[in-house]
Amino acid sequence: MLPPTDETPNTGPHLPTGHPPGGEVPSSDPHAHDAGSGVPPDVARGKGIKHTRTGATWTGLVIGIVVLVLLLVFILQNLDSVVLELFVWEFTVPLGVTLLFAAIAGAVIMALVGGVRILQIRRAANRQRKLTT
Repeated sequence: MLPPTDETPNTGPHLPTGHPPGGEVPSSDPHAHDAGSGVPPDVARGKGIKHTRTGATWTGLVIGIVVLVLLLVFILQNLDSVVLELFVWEFTVPLGVTLLFAAIAGAVIMALVGGVRILQIRRAANRQRKLTT
């Protein structure tokens, strides 16, 4: 074993010159986990907390609020009245509200089609589960 010098402090016979004492060889990865720091590897790599359903829900709510505010501004800027005719009925409604009703109708249709598809997939999964058991 070589005696320690200023250039190679406390290096053992199995360690290359210039490495810190304690036998730890530094990684070439700048984000590598330091065992002595107590920092979890995900945090050390800059990943932080993993994605959760609660976080996704919160993000969805914030996006929903922003969309609602934009929709409110749109409605308030389009208050000119238009005449709607539906079969034998005739309505006079602001243009922004009319477009809001159209968007709601589209969302309801999309939700109904999506719900039917979900039921179809559940039935197929239940049939497959029964066949395999």
